[in-house]
Amino acid sequence: MRFSRRSLLTGAAAILVAGRASAAADVDVAIVGAGAAGIAAAKALKKAGRSFVVLEARDRIGGRAFTDESLGAPFDAGAQFIHWAERNPWKKIAERLKVPLEEDGFGQMPLVFANGVRMPEEERTRRRSGFARIWRALEAGVAADRSFAEAVKDAPPEIAAAAGGITQFSLGEEPERVSIADYEQLWSGDDYLVPSGYGALVARHGADVPVRLSTIVGAIRLGERRVELETPQGTLRAGAAIVTAPVGVLKAGSIRFAPELPPAIAGALDGLGMGAYTKIALKLDRERVGPLEATDLIEVVDGGAVSFEFWPFGRDLVVVLLGGDHARKLCEAGEQAAIDFAIERLVGMLGGHIRAAVTGGRLAAWWTDPYSRGSYSVARPGRVSAREALRQPVGGRIFFAGEASAGGGAMTVGGATLDGERAARAVLDAQHWRTGSLPRRREKL
Repeated sequence: MRFSRRSLLTGAAAILVAGRASAAADVDVAIVGAGAAGIAAAKALKKAGRSFVVLEARDRIGGRAFTDESLGAPFDAGAQFIHWAERNPWKKIAERLKVPLEEDGFGQMPLVFANGVRMPEEERTRRRSGFARIWRALEAGVAADRSFAEAVKDAPPEIAAAAGGITQFSLGEEPERVSIADYEQLWSGDDYLVPSGYGALVARHGADVPVRLSTIVGAIRLGERRVELETPQGTLRAGAAIVTAPVGVLKAGSIRFAPELPPAIAGALDGLGMGAYTKIALKLDRERVGPLEATDLIEVVDGGAVSFEFWPFGRDLVVVLLGGDHARKLCEAGEQAAIDFAIERLVGMLGGHIRAAVTGGRLAAWWTDPYSRGSYSVARPGRVSAREALRQPVGGRIFFAGEASAGGGAMTVGGATLDGERAARAVLDAQHWRTGSLPRRREKL
């Protein structure tokens, strides 16, 4: 089946027509992906009076911002923090929608274990000192765009352990694969949590954006006057395309481009990888768990460390966090293996009674999710410029957007949102809008 103009117009529930598309295209702009970047781009194009369609491979919107309610107690399977809230648009969005926020603060120090054995206070102090001193060891690596591992290779063991802790828990990646310079350029500021769910907030904000769900874009062809997007439902023609698919999807070749992407874009993708920051949530019978000395636990295991957060927002859950290659292996092993791993770690730290307390579990396996292929983008050592390079349009008609090209806002929902708006402005400002191949812009963004 091929989409005709008539069939697109009759599908008004799936396509917003805010202006009149040209005879050469079904819509002015096709947006690939209904995550934060795609939603932001759609809202900007609507404001500018352009026709567009949003194509989303999943059966929901939000992308890697997703509040999972399958256990009966919601948890954010993906994005959790509104970072650098001073300039993050999601703080204002939450306030406008009257969604309560909670400022992230420092709670009690976690209990630390090593393979089920509680770590002596002397060892905990030594490890904490590594975190306190690590940036002095890493400063030279920033200017040289080195990896975390390279920068601390001659440092004391506690410094090297701190480097691994930062990259695994902050980025979901091993220290030898992370650019210090990229990490250093990330914005910082106040962080907020969304008790009702960050993913739920994103879904609510994007509810007024018409989206074609369960629509996989398999190929994008660039022509002289339009782009064509191939889906199982047919081929869509548009004056331009904004592609917000994650870097992992693009690197996997899940979307074919004809002609092939130019060297600048291919090089940018080569300079970026995807972390494997992973969450396992266990539903617990609190009475069977019994009293806890602390609600935050960390266990150092072979391959890294694992964090356990009990009773988030008072819910009967423990959320387990880990990253890097260990997390990749768990995702590849599957949900039941990941749940079993989490239970066994808890049994080792707290006792065998924990098994009977577990009433359900979920794995947020972003690494093996075909529509993400990882948690968020990570710049490789020596490739700090890759994010900026990904912003370059292809043929004046294909534009990339998302957290990967968000500069200092990379790896966040806020950054993806700002970059989606940036891509929409770039589309509206592109020369072909003024050549007659598409209607004249009637209103500034």
